[in-house]
Amino acid sequence: MAAGAEATPQTGDAPEALLAIRELRTHFGTDEGVVRAVDGVSLTLRAGQTLAVVGESGSGKSVTGLSIMGLIPNPPGRVVGGEILFRRRDGTAVDLVKLARGALLKLRGKEISMIFQEPMTSLNPVFTIGDQIAESVRLHLGKSRREARAHARNMLELVEIPAADRRLDEFPHQLSGGMRQRAMIALALANTPSLLIADEPTTALDVTIQAQILTAAPWPTRSRTDPSRTLRRQAPRRSSGARACRRSPARWPAPWHRRPAAPSPRAASCACPRARSASPIWPTSPMGSAPAASAPAR
Repeated sequence: MAAGAEATPQTGDAPEALLAIRELRTHFGTDEGVVRAVDGVSLTLRAGQTLAVVGESGSGKSVTGLSIMGLIPNPPGRVVGGEILFRRRDGTAVDLVKLARGALLKLRGKEISMIFQEPMTSLNPVFTIGDQIAESVRLHLGKSRREARAHARNMLELVEIPAADRRLDEFPHQLSGGMRQRAMIALALANTPSLLIADEPTTALDVTIQAQILTAAPWPTRSRTDPSRTLRRQAPRRSSGARACRRSPARWPAPWHRRPAAPSPRAASCACPRARSASPIWPTSPMGSAPAASAPAR
């Protein structure tokens, strides 16, 4: 993701930024040189806002999310510059890039959570769905085994998984693709995070299941019980991101294998306001060309 225009928040009575990324740079060392997967990205996300980062494959969307979570594999990758400022629930601001590993582990899964692209490779295949959700609840919320299991069942019911009691004792391979994705969403939301990063949560599913998950999942917004919960989505297509996002910075860089040494000149950033028409999908330009700065509602 090459450097582009900053995703500027709305001004006025908005609260202080929950997440502020400034000139983030994440690079990967390869035999052929350095790949600048994320190079100078800046964005601001305030409490209660929903932001979609949209771009083609290889533009750095997932790497940006993994950089926030502190999950970049080192080697070969590392954050080489920039700041990731996160405001904790107690009001203190921390730089996630410089935060010690122990302190980051306490934040990850509790105050910051992530829904990964492919749940089959993200969920542990040797533990049941219930055990994986309950483990996170016990670790971060300090609940007993019985309380954690009941909490896990409630989360599965929240994402509308049928027969939640039975699904608790099933392994990831025993669930369908849609159910695995719902289980991943339940795991990410189990501890009521302040910041939720959704990395293309429906990209591997058919359009019917995509619509079901986007409708049924309890995505955090200002209108829900906790006004501090914020959602940051990543989507390959602007139509998916525009379903629930007021702002949608877009990146159109060249594929990663073509840019080992320099950012792409095709990077673009544009606003995507909520559609005012009856259709929830915002019409956009084809992925092959950069869109205009804004588009009127149809």
